[in-house]
Amino acid sequence: MHFSIILLHLAGATLLLLYAVHLVRTGMEHAHTPILRQLFGEARGGHVRAAAGGAAMAVMLQSSTAVAMLACGFAAGAVLALPTGLALLLGADLGSALVVRVLSFDLGWLIPVCLLAGGVMHLKLPGEKIRETGRMVLGVGFVLLSLKLLGEATGPLRNAELLPMISGYLAQDYLTAFLLGAVFTWLIHSSVAAVLMITALASQGLVSLEAGIPLILGANVGSGLIAFWLSRGMGPAARRLPLGNLIFRACGTVVALVAIQLFNLPVGWLGDNAGVALINLHVLFNACLGVFCLPLTGAMARLTTKLLPEAPARTKDDDHVARRITALDRAVTGVPALALASATRELLRMGELVELMFRPVMDMFKSGTSEQIARLRSLDEDVNDAHTGIKLYIAEVNRGRLTAEEARRGIELTDVAINLEHAGDVIAKNLLVLAAERSEKNLNFSKEGWAEMTDLHARVAENMQLALNVLISNDLAAARQLVAEKERIRMQERQSHEQHLRRLQSGKMESIETSDIHLEAVRAFKEINSLLVTIAYPLLTQSGDLLSSRLVRLA
Repeated sequence: MHFSIILLHLAGATLLLLYAVHLVRTGMEHAHTPILRQLFGEARGGHVRAAAGGAAMAVMLQSSTAVAMLACGFAAGAVLALPTGLALLLGADLGSALVVRVLSFDLGWLIPVCLLAGGVMHLKLPGEKIRETGRMVLGVGFVLLSLKLLGEATGPLRNAELLPMISGYLAQDYLTAFLLGAVFTWLIHSSVAAVLMITALASQGLVSLEAGIPLILGANVGSGLIAFWLSRGMGPAARRLPLGNLIFRACGTVVALVAIQLFNLPVGWLGDNAGVALINLHVLFNACLGVFCLPLTGAMARLTTKLLPEAPARTKDDDHVARRITALDRAVTGVPALALASATRELLRMGELVELMFRPVMDMFKSGTSEQIARLRSLDEDVNDAHTGIKLYIAEVNRGRLTAEEARRGIELTDVAINLEHAGDVIAKNLLVLAAERSEKNLNFSKEGWAEMTDLHARVAENMQLALNVLISNDLAAARQLVAEKERIRMQERQSHEQHLRRLQSGKMESIETSDIHLEAVRAFKEINSLLVTIAYPLLTQSGDLLSSRLVRLA
């Protein structure tokens, strides 16, 4: 077979592997977000529980990077303590290694099963959760298929001279092999895919054990580099987590490389062939990293805090200047098309502020302190300022010459600003007040009630992202989906209301104590969702997809 054809097959198998890992992760995020959030909440009960929770989340998402970015978001909101977050990432690294171990077994018989079951679930069965679970099953099938294709694509290379020469060189130059593994993992942004590819090549005899060891250890550093790179635009509180994890991994790999070379450790004993031995080395390395680094999370937290200190506290004058930074460009008010585009960008910023307030709400209900709740509530001032600025800006634009279409668009944008401001008020003056009340009275929700609230909150959070996408893209299909969500949320709120009343009738003490908070919270979630849905109304009215009334027409 020609070398270019072999490379084409390798490239196709590699991209299928990356796509398959992405399918599993997105399916898990879309279908089972409440489970992930529950695991995340339970993981904050101590360092060992945090490590166990991180491992479980990494197995579900098939990505330690996804867990790291999720943790960064919570750390940025001051919801996750730094030492606990570091323990969480150590567990996630081990969970990711366990995923590689499972996927490396000979599971060829599972390929048609996963493709058939996942395809039927994703394409034929009703229900979003079932379809997204089908996406996950399809992803697992594609992972196994891609590994089989990698094996077949590399088959002709066994008798070639190039790869053995490269492998022989890397076996002699540990530093180059280490750097190659790290850079390759960072480039493809998936440690699972990188380790699977390296071990697949080793199993085919194309990479020797001596060359595979530094490649695998380099891939572990590359895994830490991915999260560190992706978090570069976040604040210091968020960036400390991936930085600490990267330092742990870098120090651990250096120690492992030195130990293997100086003491000639028998890595070959870890498996029957080079591929199995490298996978077991990968799992063993991450397990040892967790055991030895878990007691050091406090020290690492102090080190990363020194390396990435908080920005100097802003004065009132600084705050005033910061809040004046806006997307509203006064220089283009005489050009309505450009001015309305500026107003749309500012609306997106306003929506992101509302989302920033809304996402940690369930964490505030669970364990939020008065300081954390007050910090979130203070964001409502920024939302109100953005609302006022948008209204005044559009009023200024309206003084010029506008076409009928531009005038209509200006009214629509003003209406969106009003609704987003109202949503911010519901969060600040209702949900966060309820969270503070629960904290002051030290009340606990029933297990069933908490699950209902968590599910509803997660769905509204997803709809918030969908609404902002509709605002920017004017995507008709997304707008239809957003409006369809209104009925689903209404039904979910009603079911929660009825189930809560049944718990009250049964005399469940937790439900009795938190009754008012539960009912008001789910009602607030529904109200916020209804406000978000209005973003889709103008687009659907124009397309003729929106009925003027839900009432049945009388004859």
